[in-house]
Amino acid sequence: MAAWWQSAVIYQIYPRSFQDSDGDGIGDLKGILQRLDHLEALGVDAIWLSPVFPSPMADFGYDVSDYCDVDPLFGSLADLDKLIAEAHARKLRVILDFVPNHSSDQHPWFIESRSSRLSAKRDWYIWQDPAADGGPPNNWGSTFGGSAWDYDAATGQYFYHAFLKEQPDLNWRHPQVQAAMHDVLRFWMRRGVDGFRIDVLWHLMKDPQFRDNPVNPDWQPGMPDITRTLRTQSCDHPDILGIVEGLRNVADEFEDRVLIGELYRPLERLVDYYGPQGKGVHLPFNFHLMDVEWRARDLAELVQTYEGLLPEGAWPNWVLGNHDQPRIASRLGPEQARIAMMLLLTLRGTPTLYQGDELGLPDAIVAADQVRDPWALREPDANVGRDPQRSPMPWDGGTHSGFSSAKPWLPLVDHWRTLNVAVQEGDAGSMLALTRQLLKVRRSSQALSLGTYRLICAEGTLLVYERRWEEERKLIALNLGSEPVELRGIVPNRTRPCAGTHMPIETVAGDGLAANEGIVVDL
Repeated sequence: MAAWWQSAVIYQIYPRSFQDSDGDGIGDLKGILQRLDHLEALGVDAIWLSPVFPSPMADFGYDVSDYCDVDPLFGSLADLDKLIAEAHARKLRVILDFVPNHSSDQHPWFIESRSSRLSAKRDWYIWQDPAADGGPPNNWGSTFGGSAWDYDAATGQYFYHAFLKEQPDLNWRHPQVQAAMHDVLRFWMRRGVDGFRIDVLWHLMKDPQFRDNPVNPDWQPGMPDITRTLRTQSCDHPDILGIVEGLRNVADEFEDRVLIGELYRPLERLVDYYGPQGKGVHLPFNFHLMDVEWRARDLAELVQTYEGLLPEGAWPNWVLGNHDQPRIASRLGPEQARIAMMLLLTLRGTPTLYQGDELGLPDAIVAADQVRDPWALREPDANVGRDPQRSPMPWDGGTHSGFSSAKPWLPLVDHWRTLNVAVQEGDAGSMLALTRQLLKVRRSSQALSLGTYRLICAEGTLLVYERRWEEERKLIALNLGSEPVELRGIVPNRTRPCAGTHMPIETVAGDGLAANEGIVVDL
């Protein structure tokens, strides 16, 4: 029998930008609770919440100062308990973001670690002596630019931070760190949490000899500073798989839980995180649809390569957007965003949607004086800003689009008065209607939710594949271009699709697709 997360569709919520309930311009847990009707009507199966833990917000919650509580900005532990209970009552699972690579520098663990070289928690973090010249121990860089080492004058050593200096890395080679973080997982699973998305999983283990990273020969001015080197020593160390197995063992103490790993890795390395004998994460996030050339042959090759690399018994997954990447509609245009949604929800494996993609939202325009992203503020000329895709969710045509009674913490997308949930609710041809339709068809179809995948055609702008479960067969035909394409001989004549990007759905004569059109057909 398949696990719940194999047939599920996951919906990512960035809490700061989903719904504000208390008028401070920032989304919160009670706001999410108010919008559960939207998620239930959409037809998703699980919600993943970006971090809501106590935090100084140097990186908007990815700098955690207490792993077992809720930041007052978002509400209280009781609010989260209520959200979990209400979601479960609607048959919605709840997945939390787990940020194990680093804590806040305000976490009691780090404060104690920093207090003295003799501190009992000194080795809970990564401390090193200066290099011979007094500078950083090696050339490891911060993802957000500059050195990843910060000097502590009081103790005469550097501490390592893969991101901001306010986010010191934990030392996962220390058994007490592992035990403490395992207990964090248990704390939340005992409260009913159904799983975790594990932040920057591939960072957890570093080279124990702290050797330099190789210089990137392809780096050029204007590229992000972190790309100056190839991070072969500072992350994705082979020892990571033992750590992942430990996390999986904890999850397996509870029934029906899922671990999802954030992994920006090549496919051949990504699949290693399923672990030996399936003792890794259940779903190593596959982000490759966000980078592939949007051409039929490239997409088909990506799917075939991924399917071929999957270990026996491993379950695939696909992602087209998240809080760190430009939105689908801005990357591909609004017409192809509809095709992308159909692709995401009909490929074999567990799909993850990002809030607002069901509306076809583009990136927001964020002026220089509105930038909040710490990475963008540190590297303003490197085009690394993540604020545009974190813009607040537009709900209606009222004040601040129904997101808040106050000015939102980030600007809304352009055209929010027409590009919002309320307007699309009344439009049978909207992106929202298409997404609901696709999710409804997927939920009612074993072929789409759990069936096999077979490529039929990948020529020019035409991508066609079949999903099959026993005698049930679904054919998906996608036109990735702005000109009509022929389907002669591929789809039976006079076949009516069960889902289509062009609505209302018309009878297909079996001879072609219009520009930017996709269909799902019962065979």
